[in-house]
Amino acid sequence: MSRIAKYPVKLPAGVDVALSADTVTVKGPLGSLTQAILPSVSVVRNGDELQCAVAASGANANAMSGTMRALLANMVMGVSKGFERKLNLVGVGYRAQAQGAKLNLSLGFSHPVVHDMPPGVKVETPTQTEIVLKGVDKQQVGQVAAEVRAYRPPEPYKGKGVRYSDEVVVIKETKKK
Repeated sequence: MSRIAKYPVKLPAGVDVALSADTVTVKGPLGSLTQAILPSVSVVRNGDELQCAVAASGANANAMSGTMRALLANMVMGVSKGFERKLNLVGVGYRAQAQGAKLNLSLGFSHPVVHDMPPGVKVETPTQTEIVLKGVDKQQVGQVAAEVRAYRPPEPYKGKGVRYSDEVVVIKETKKK
């Protein structure tokens, strides 16, 4: 069995789990998430814990039990605490402004870039060069952060662009004659 699947997922107070034959629904104070249960994995509730186990034989089933456990742990954390991703804009004239469900970016192009936020992801701009994305679905928050970063990824010579707040950009030395 997968090493990570051996550990149960603790359910904090205020989080409710509904198990059906092929789906798991987790409801909490911040929202609700649903995940399909993989056919090679069984999910069992024991009091205030969720336990994943291998339901079929094979190496793939063993790996999927760990994956399912990680997905369930992320769902429980998302509906109880939520996830956030911070981005920084580095460069002269690079600005960000949140307007409802839209993020307006000035990234040195001849036109402003407008990114529409999907439902479930909220955007804040504490300063003009900081972007904070928040949501209950870890995958969705990370995907939106990657899409925003892809508009202008950090370049290696001056470090200008959109970067994650914990990202380290290694600056290259310029070519000498």
